[in-house]
Amino acid sequence: MRCTSSKSTESDDKLKLDWTQWVYPGPKRVFTASEMARAGQQPWPKAIEYYVYSNVFVLLVINFNLLARELIQWAAVLVFGLSYLALWVAKALWRQPTRKCLNLASLVSGGVMIGVALLLKFSPIGPVQDMARAELKGLTLIIAAVVMASLVSWFFLVLIRSQQIAARLRELDEQERHLKLARRLATAQIQPHFLFNTLASVQHWVDTQDPRAASTLRSFTSYLRATLPMFERESLHLKDELQIVRSYLEVMQARLGTRLQWQVELCDGVDELLLLPPGLLLTLVENAICHGIEPALRGGRITIVVTRPAESQVVIEISDDGAGLSPDAVDGLGLKNSRERLQQLFGERARLSLEALSPGCLARLQIQTLEPTA
Repeated sequence: MRCTSSKSTESDDKLKLDWTQWVYPGPKRVFTASEMARAGQQPWPKAIEYYVYSNVFVLLVINFNLLARELIQWAAVLVFGLSYLALWVAKALWRQPTRKCLNLASLVSGGVMIGVALLLKFSPIGPVQDMARAELKGLTLIIAAVVMASLVSWFFLVLIRSQQIAARLRELDEQERHLKLARRLATAQIQPHFLFNTLASVQHWVDTQDPRAASTLRSFTSYLRATLPMFERESLHLKDELQIVRSYLEVMQARLGTRLQWQVELCDGVDELLLLPPGLLLTLVENAICHGIEPALRGGRITIVVTRPAESQVVIEISDDGAGLSPDAVDGLGLKNSRERLQQLFGERARLSLEALSPGCLARLQIQTLEPTA
């Protein structure tokens, strides 16, 4: 039997040379317009221009003695002009760092260099015709140095820019992946004690042939059927969210009996238009029961009211007349995650606040638009 190693195969692939880079250099990846709009909006670094012009000036100073005094102005204008054109091309490559643009710019610049060299050799301009062989050679070498430096600089600029955009795209993808994971983790907040206590209650009622067992099991099954798929979703219609809340309240009412009363008041049309982070209302209702109804010996009532004060505004209020807020109350994990997910979906257009009642507590969710942000 003959075995092969995947590691050796990967090493062989890395050792293979891409011979196309000798005749057609540059990055192979071509970014789409949407990718450039997403990750390629970094501004052109002005420091590059200062660096180029300062080096061109030093180049002219170093070769000052190779040129006649009457030609130094011509040389400065020509070299700085070529540098300006090289920077103009570099800015275009910065905006579109593709292999095609790089090689097109290289061919054009090579043609320009040859044209300038021929112009200097056969120029009808008097001062140029009077140049000595050494002076002509010096000026040609300066121009060639500027062009060759431009070609090398463009090559590395395109490579680095392409890698920068690719790295930024990977970073954005990773951030989006972590954000989706955080949303799912924040959404998956079914309280374990609620599940276990409900199952224990149903089992006890089945053993004692309590009639509450069948209705509670139906509500509990409806609750699980609705909540488990929502972990994979980033948003949920208010209608579906309220159905989950109703199933939850039905289960809790079966467990708490007359200690829990609840009602839902909903204005027409909102439940099918408004999108919410999955489990948001469920978290607020769970908090109302755990911190308001259950600690109160007499129990209490939970009221969910959805209103639409304006065309682009929805207000959801969840109130209870239970134990109320303690003086030192702080946001728990559920409320903290709820605020973060609201921020992700609506930005500054949604606000969640808590208000103490006498007795009880009011959680108010204000949304300024029916259209969630992406």
